[in-house]
Amino acid sequence: MEEAPNISIKPLDEYSISVVNEANNPFPVIGKIIPSFCDRVWTYEEQLYEKSHETSFPDDSLDWYAYINREDKQVFLAFDETTCIGQIRMVKDWTRFAYIENIAVRASYRNSGLGHLLMEAAETWAKEQSLLGLSLEAQNDNVIACRFYAKEGFALGGVDTLKQTGNPNIDMTLYWYKIF
Repeated sequence: MEEAPNISIKPLDEYSISVVNEANNPFPVIGKIIPSFCDRVWTYEEQLYEKSHETSFPDDSLDWYAYINREDKQVFLAFDETTCIGQIRMVKDWTRFAYIENIAVRASYRNSGLGHLLMEAAETWAKEQSLLGLSLEAQNDNVIACRFYAKEGFALGGVDTLKQTGNPNIDMTLYWYKIF
């Protein structure tokens, strides 16, 4: 998708802190990812549910000023004119990857290419920081997000079956990597 004239991607500044969570909309849970490891390679299958449901993450309550004009962390916001329609938040990880803490696209803009634009901004930032690639984690019940990561060139690099112990609805955390 070419960037529409009214869509812009901008780094977080003190004036946009009030809208940073506006793209945090509920998302559908349509199934779960079933990973397997063989010959040092992770693969996966999708197990789709007969009936899907919606879930959401709570709004982030962070010190947003700590992300402004920093070399070790960044937030990019997507705007349609003055409406915040997406965000991607990342930090430099000790592994020399840009770890994506969050990516969110307003529900009415999903499947429009906006997520790709946010990933492009993250990749450009990571390369400017001389990092090796991008990394992130997703719960295995977020099939739609996992499909998006694979489409963006991420590979499944690991699985954690203990991280979500406190959440009975999630079986495992999946670790995704895009190496430059």
